[in-house]
Amino acid sequence: MREVTLQEARALPRWRQPDALLYLMAAAMPIAFATWSALLNNFVIEVAGFTGREIGWLHSVREIPGFLAIGVIVLLWVLREQVLALGALMLLGAASAVTAMFPQVGGLLIVTFLSSVGFHYFETVNQSLQLQWIDRKHAPQTIGRIVAIGSGASLAAYAALVVTWKTFDLSYGIVYGVSGGTTLVIAIAAALLYPQFRAPHPQIKTFVLRRRYWLYYAITFMAGARRQIFVVFAAFMMVERFGFHVDEISALMLINFAANMVAAPWMGRAVGRWGERRALVVEYIGLFFVFLSYGGVYWFGWSAWVAAALYVIDHLLLALAFSQKTYFQKIADPQDIAPTAAVAFTINHIAAVFLPATLGYLWMVSPGAVFGLAAGMAVVSLGLALLVPRHPSKGYETVLQGLGPVPA
Repeated sequence: MREVTLQEARALPRWRQPDALLYLMAAAMPIAFATWSALLNNFVIEVAGFTGREIGWLHSVREIPGFLAIGVIVLLWVLREQVLALGALMLLGAASAVTAMFPQVGGLLIVTFLSSVGFHYFETVNQSLQLQWIDRKHAPQTIGRIVAIGSGASLAAYAALVVTWKTFDLSYGIVYGVSGGTTLVIAIAAALLYPQFRAPHPQIKTFVLRRRYWLYYAITFMAGARRQIFVVFAAFMMVERFGFHVDEISALMLINFAANMVAAPWMGRAVGRWGERRALVVEYIGLFFVFLSYGGVYWFGWSAWVAAALYVIDHLLLALAFSQKTYFQKIADPQDIAPTAAVAFTINHIAAVFLPATLGYLWMVSPGAVFGLAAGMAVVSLGLALLVPRHPSKGYETVLQGLGPVPA
């Protein structure tokens, strides 16, 4: 495939430029992953007979590739980032397509691990490509559009499930096969149709762990720990406690992504105007109250409608997490982006490897306590967010450094 610089890429047709490829990949990934997520809890409960214990172990296994995302650096010794991103997307699609063929615990753990390798390695490299290919000045707005496109693709997947699941009496095998196969085909087409884009700053292909990035690492670690409780147990609660069916879970997720599709571009503009610090503070204060309210569903017997509303608000707040990326973009050396993306993904998944399995046992005793723990994590994250400067830059990564260089 022909190689072009980002400057040369501006002369290409609009649909073959770097940001167009980012948009296409943003749309392709959720077709498989969002469908997998929508079906998972019903599939493992109805077909595989999972309890909170097994679902915890499944998600711990799913997060192992995220913990090993640092291995991306090794793969970059022999593969270009763009090639690795599309290859990982192909693996995600292929593994998702065959999920329903393995309804036992062992088989599900293996196929989940493979799809997770594709997902996490794609996300690691995709994050790096976004920060390299997108101009800093327009990064919040462009990343906001990428989030909106991903939400739109998820919205389409969930809408299709809501409309067709009962109408055509679909099986898990058909839905997993079609959604995963679609992602696979799009990834193959992107590999064939787009040139190789060469960023202006060659990336360091060794492990990078810099002291001055410590706050970014800490925020990333807490985000990974906190997010696991939402990903693993919030939707599981809707199925286990309230008996939501596939089409009902899909409708709930459809509402989530419709809200994100509308709100993400606005969030991008807001982060660009008000800064990462305020965005993170708003996210963590909101999540604190959401997680406490999740606990209230169990402590006070609140209804399914309350739980569903909290689920939508939770998902909307998590969309603000892209402000972590733009914060890092402002403080990082350009050549550090790819290796630090891999290191950050590993840090993000340290807690993710053991938390789901551990909390699965706590869930069996007190589901409300799981969400109470998440509220405490949100408080810790809020404390870290308050250390982010209003105008972060290289040499002024935290407020603890005092007044540093402030951009005009």
